[in-house]
Amino acid sequence: MATEAEAVTDADAMRRAIALAARGLGSTSPNPVVGCLILDAAGRPAGEGFHRRAGGPHAEIHALRAAGERARGGTAYVTLEPCDHTGRTGPCSQALIEAGVARVSYAVADPNPQATGGARTLRAAGIAVEQGLLAEEAEAGNIAWLTSVRRGRPHVLWKYAATLDGRIAAADSTSRWITSAEARADVHRLRAEADAVVVGSGTARTDDPHLAVRDVEGAVQPLRVVVDTEATAVRAGARILDGAAPTLIAVAEDADLTDSGHLPDVVRLPRGVRGLDIPALLAALHERGVRSVLLEGGPVLAGSFVAAGAVDKVVGYLAPVLLGAGPAALGDAGITTIAEALRLRMTETARIGPDLRITAIPEPATAAASAEAEPVPAGAPGPVPGTTTTKER
Repeated sequence: MATEAEAVTDADAMRRAIALAARGLGSTSPNPVVGCLILDAAGRPAGEGFHRRAGGPHAEIHALRAAGERARGGTAYVTLEPCDHTGRTGPCSQALIEAGVARVSYAVADPNPQATGGARTLRAAGIAVEQGLLAEEAEAGNIAWLTSVRRGRPHVLWKYAATLDGRIAAADSTSRWITSAEARADVHRLRAEADAVVVGSGTARTDDPHLAVRDVEGAVQPLRVVVDTEATAVRAGARILDGAAPTLIAVAEDADLTDSGHLPDVVRLPRGVRGLDIPALLAALHERGVRSVLLEGGPVLAGSFVAAGAVDKVVGYLAPVLLGAGPAALGDAGITTIAEALRLRMTETARIGPDLRITAIPEPATAAASAEAEPVPAGAPGPVPGTTTTKER
């Protein structure tokens, strides 16, 4: 980032706004993460801010307060279109107008019909407005909220840890610890950024997981969710029932809850082809304000989510270990032939201690079909992940 005495380019200014927005991950739900940088009339940094928590001032307000009179005649760079409605806070479009900014550049249009219209209001007030600068980067940073608005369900990130040959446990079911302490610490960062952490009955029985965030300063504890179809996996005294974070147990509509007095919060859901109906589960979580889900369940639950088309992102931690036997990371997902395979696009690879973290997102259906129609010739080299961090922009 340039010093205060130097002029800043448009791209650098928006990139700073995107970095600011990321500071709100895990604390703004059900609101979006938003960052804002204001340059004065000479193009020098005057004020910056990010949305810190739902109900609190928006990013533009923090930035305008920091900039003061230097905002007049300047430019505001915002990762999301300034809101145009009055909720728990006033419209940011009006605040920008009153501050006298001359230009507003925002990356992503607001898809929320209740809040959109800020760009139109700004233009009507004579302010130059531009959209789309670094839109892909800004969208990636705010993908959980955008998914929730566009699709009416939480964004789902499936995380798993496995050996290099894809095993999540040995043949005798022992699994602690496949990956390193560094990888496990990285998972706590993912938990801290999620609204809910979800596991299935198999994980609840085998691992007695705690699922709360540890060693992440200022983290808001996510909702801990166990998909326990028959209401038999979460026993009295389970670690997930302590007071470290809220807990929800999802059971079938016809499950016997006679001995469930120890369960703190239960939601009944219809059955699906495999256990509970996944769309119904996500709808129930969305109604509770959950905008992002970290799926940490075992292969059976992961398979149900993949079969339901409800995995938006995959983060796999691969340890340099071989087992040769034991359960695979993904169970039955309803895929019976290579033509039906869920194709992914790698967006990042990184070394985490001795392990490799791979991040990927599902390919659009058209891209997957094209890849299937044009197979790579036999013997042609494929991409090899490096040992340093790489990101697609």
